[in-house]
Amino acid sequence: MTDPAATAPEFLITRDGSSLAYVQRPGRGPGVMFLGGFASDMEGVKATALDAWAQASGRALVRFDYFAHGASDGAWGEAGITRWRSDALAVLDQVAEGPQVLVGSSMGGWIALLAALARPERVKAMVLIAPAVDFTETLIWERLPMHAREAIMRDGQWTRSGGPGGQQVITRRLIEDGRRWLILEAPIALTCPVHILQGWQDRDMPWSHSVRLMEQLPDAPVTLTMTRSGDHRLAEAEDLAELIRVVEAMSA
Repeated sequence: MTDPAATAPEFLITRDGSSLAYVQRPGRGPGVMFLGGFASDMEGVKATALDAWAQASGRALVRFDYFAHGASDGAWGEAGITRWRSDALAVLDQVAEGPQVLVGSSMGGWIALLAALARPERVKAMVLIAPAVDFTETLIWERLPMHAREAIMRDGQWTRSGGPGGQQVITRRLIEDGRRWLILEAPIALTCPVHILQGWQDRDMPWSHSVRLMEQLPDAPVTLTMTRSGDHRLAEAEDLAELIRVVEAMSA
């Protein structure tokens, strides 16, 4: 069996000529489309675990890297929610085939919801893993100390510890662009089934954020599964097994 993480990506050329890296696995539908997190890529443990499951079970799956992530083109300073939403829609429109189960991890949960709002007829269901909806405002900006906010507004960016490589650049573009796509302040007009997976020990995105999201999906059948020992990554063996079980159930 081929190692999913070793599969060479293909590339989708976007309107501005940049390349989006993706891996597509043919199989029966509905397809599964994985949307990764902030500063993550499609070689992460959840993406490759789902790919291995798809390969073993003959299921169609697509995973990809956003602009300025992984093997895709792009400068981090030019990235934001608008661009990443556009990337997801490009993959949904031009690569994925037929109805899809969108699996969004962290920021990918927000992007998945935005994609579903734009293409409701293509989305059969969603599985959201610690969904960081509106995170640029509620989980970054509102938590930043005043000196960091001032630096972002004055210099256009601020670097904080954490993330890949031990540092993470937060740009003014990211914060201001994110405000165009905030969706937690009003009911979210989706009707497809949604299953949220959340870790009780998540220090990056508290479980109360997932409860708030559930409350803002009044017309969708929503299930929230809370794991007592789980953190934000939900990448332990038992977490991956639960993810695959839920994806199987949602795509039945």
